[in-house]
Amino acid sequence: MLDLVDVTLRVAGRPLLEGASLHLPAGTRMALVGRNGTGKTSLLRLIAGELQPDAGTVRLQAGARIGVVEQEAPGGTRSPLEVVLAADRERARLLAERVGADPVRGAEIEERLRAIGADAAPARAARILRGLGFDEAAQSRPLASFSGGWRMRVALACVLFLEPDLLLLDEPTNHLDLEAAIWLEEHLRRYARTLLFVSHDRDFLNAVAHKVCHLHGGKLVVYEGNYDAFERQRREKLSLQEKLRERQEAERARITAFVARFRYKASKARQAQSRLKMLERMEPIARAILEPEVHFALPCGRVPPPPLVSMENVRVGYGETIVLDRLSLRIDPDDRIALLGANGNGKSTFAKLLAGRLAPRSGELTFARGLIAGHFAQHQIEALDPEATALDHLARLRPAMPERQLRELLARFGLVQERATTKAKHLSGGQKTRLCLCLVCLEPPNLLILDEPTNHLDIDSREALIEALNAFEGALVLISHDRHLVEATADRLWLVAEGTVRAFDGDVDDYRRLLLEASADRKAERPAPRPIDPRNSAAERRARLAPLRQRARAAEREFEELTSRRAAIERELGDPALYRDGSAVAARRRELADLVEKIAAAEARWLEAEAEIEAIEGRSSAA
Repeated sequence: MLDLVDVTLRVAGRPLLEGASLHLPAGTRMALVGRNGTGKTSLLRLIAGELQPDAGTVRLQAGARIGVVEQEAPGGTRSPLEVVLAADRERARLLAERVGADPVRGAEIEERLRAIGADAAPARAARILRGLGFDEAAQSRPLASFSGGWRMRVALACVLFLEPDLLLLDEPTNHLDLEAAIWLEEHLRRYARTLLFVSHDRDFLNAVAHKVCHLHGGKLVVYEGNYDAFERQRREKLSLQEKLRERQEAERARITAFVARFRYKASKARQAQSRLKMLERMEPIARAILEPEVHFALPCGRVPPPPLVSMENVRVGYGETIVLDRLSLRIDPDDRIALLGANGNGKSTFAKLLAGRLAPRSGELTFARGLIAGHFAQHQIEALDPEATALDHLARLRPAMPERQLRELLARFGLVQERATTKAKHLSGGQKTRLCLCLVCLEPPNLLILDEPTNHLDIDSREALIEALNAFEGALVLISHDRHLVEATADRLWLVAEGTVRAFDGDVDDYRRLLLEASADRKAERPAPRPIDPRNSAAERRARLAPLRQRARAAEREFEELTSRRAAIERELGDPALYRDGSAVAARRRELADLVEKIAAAEARWLEAEAEIEAIEGRSSAA
């Protein structure tokens, strides 16, 4: 589907790719990972044709359609459903042309509309929008009535509706809640074409990707399996590289000592010269480049005695609109609570109530004396002054504090050295998030309320945030679509739904199953579809089966090759002569362990493709 050959890419004079190569086969779901700022988004733009390489070649399969999410959110008076349907320009053009067409042209148009499934398009578009959180009423509202985040969901729905041959997604879950992220995960797992996506959500990566491409040091390295498999393989690779380098350095030291001792001794001079040549021929093994660790430090103020917050029959809303009612809850110092529920149900409203930014309309709300709530709002990054530095933002709130202390506060959140004096408009999304967290904790809180704090953080930063939250000694209330973050930090789940907040009896996996079961029930309740033209059905079935069969054959070949190699290694390990060399035995065992994982991954891909093929063929037979 896609090949990058010795590609070099520089943006604003900064090298992002240096002689990088990548092969992306058709039907592959590949994740692109790497630290913030390494160039993942620029690589997607390069593939999409928005950037040109400084050197090398980008080759795309002839006739392949690329799909990307538009960077600007759609707007205007059209509804989400109208916008998604209009994304298929061929369908829209044919429908417009059909009006007033002569009989011959009209027949051609009808044939083509059947071929592209035009009649089924509204139902398919509505299904995608519903999965992304738009109910039937919301699908008909004008786009101008939605926030920017919801309009970006419509942009995502447009590209999913088009089903391009190569789908490029950059952090697709950033504007989604947990419910929509779970739906998107299931949708992409069934995507029959080629997918290359950037994400920092570990669970999402593990569920969707069956290959991982790591962008590091200007190079692209592909690993088989999901994100957990990538991390394991990379750790083993770096460990082995470092051991080989240490062994080589020891050998160099031994040879150098021999030369220094004997090069001027006549009887040993020839041997010394021979060893000098050995040194010259020895290809240096580079030191394993380990990325610097990321750290957060969340200060905690003195924690008051329980309860920190208590409410009895509280009602809250905006103007005449009541968002949440019948709230009778309490939060204690050791509580670690995650809020579940679809966007629009009132999670952010509840967070504002806890933070004291929204007064109750009725009922009794009591805060403990000495309570300090640190509230990270979902859109807080947008409120930063783009012309002000990180130091400027802190100095405005603490004008009497010396610069040294301000820098120490920023250093707690990884904003060190020149980053402290960089204007906000030049900071990455992750660095802006760190700055906002620093501002939230300027007065050490004893109750942290975090509303989607990970949207712009890479995986390592998310792991550092998890560690910091678990070390935080106060109470935590968390809203996040990142299941890994929720599972690692929260021990209680509250569900925001049906106009109130109540405890959820179960864990995140239980909630996920509940959502999927509800989705399946909705599908079962739908009326039977209208009969489909058999010619259109056959053409559509062939189009869906072709990449699946290609993927199945590729996985089967890989499975057979890996199995053959495993058998060869097992035969070698059965030979007693091998055990004269301990390092050779260890190398074979490492390779065997690696092969076992690769065989399992290949077999899983093979079986998954075959199952999808059988499902499509089975539906055809039933029809």
